[in-house]
Amino acid sequence: MPAPSILVVDDQPINVQLLKRKLEREGIQITAAYSGLEALESVRQKKPDLILLDVMMPDMDGIEVCQRLQADETTRGIPIIFITARAAKESKIEGLSVGAVDYITKPIDLDETLARVQTQLRFVEINRQLVELTRRLEESRKAATVGAVTQGIAHNLNNLLGVVIGYLDLVKAYHDKPDQVKKNAQHVEDAVHRIVSIIKQLSTLVVRSRPPSIRASLQKLIDGGIARFHADYRLTAPVTVENPLGDQMLDTNYEIVEEAIAKVLMNAWESYDNKRTDARPITLGVRLLERPDDEGAIVEISIVDHGRGINPDIRDKMFEPFISSKNTVGVGMGLTVARHAIRNLGGDVTMKDTPGGGATALILHPLEGKKKTAISG
Repeated sequence: MPAPSILVVDDQPINVQLLKRKLEREGIQITAAYSGLEALESVRQKKPDLILLDVMMPDMDGIEVCQRLQADETTRGIPIIFITARAAKESKIEGLSVGAVDYITKPIDLDETLARVQTQLRFVEINRQLVELTRRLEESRKAATVGAVTQGIAHNLNNLLGVVIGYLDLVKAYHDKPDQVKKNAQHVEDAVHRIVSIIKQLSTLVVRSRPPSIRASLQKLIDGGIARFHADYRLTAPVTVENPLGDQMLDTNYEIVEEAIAKVLMNAWESYDNKRTDARPITLGVRLLERPDDEGAIVEISIVDHGRGINPDIRDKMFEPFISSKNTVGVGMGLTVARHAIRNLGGDVTMKDTPGGGATALILHPLEGKKKTAISG
């Protein structure tokens, strides 16, 4: 581990030398600066782990130096300990209010200074370790996701190919019975469509850039999503629509939002017991949410079902690829793709329990396309 580095800034060389001698004995690398401008230049060249900064200096005092460092995103995280001859409470508050982490008064007690420096350096090291841990966890998460996707693809495609081969064998066995051939051929076609769907969804997941947006009618998006739900999954299931916003316009991408709505609708339809093929109530509602933080309004599309509800075993990972409480072959990426697609538009997809039983999916979409920060659910 490299030795910690400290920048000591003071217009009095004797103070710099005393601190330098004391801290170097503890294995700390010291860089000296004798003015505010010299300090800023030194930080630009090599960012220290900690800065000991005298407040009272000619030309540019420590308060201004601190403010400039705080204003720069690349130097904002460097902790600063002020050194000053002013012991008044107001002076300390002023220094802490501009971003300093601690205060040392003159005449300097070297042992006290060393203790305060070591405390801040421990904080720096803890923060560095947390950043590294976060990076490793993110890498592990990505690796786990890749593994889950790979395993899921292999499992699903193997199952689907088994279905195809099985029904092809039946076609051969009953080649002289047209009705049987037609029925089995339909099963083969359905399995092939599932394979194509998996490949298409994987292509969607690797898209990282934000897609182009246009002004679009909310009602047309809803109608298009329901039509796609019916067409893609060959269903005629009714969807009750409650849209008080009507043709409210928003900046979006028709293709992406319609596909996301279709996938979430399919997830709602599949939440019901397989026996209830003719009675699977689904309600699609819309409302506009105003945010107080100047981030603009959000269009919330809720898709409500009264099916099995959210399985507690998968509640925390329901948006991971191929996570499903169903046993149907070839499913398990709908919610993953929907969330990924909507996040690319600056929104999000979340899930919550429906009062009385079932689940509610929320598609959150910024009203204005200029908003780029994803909405957390």
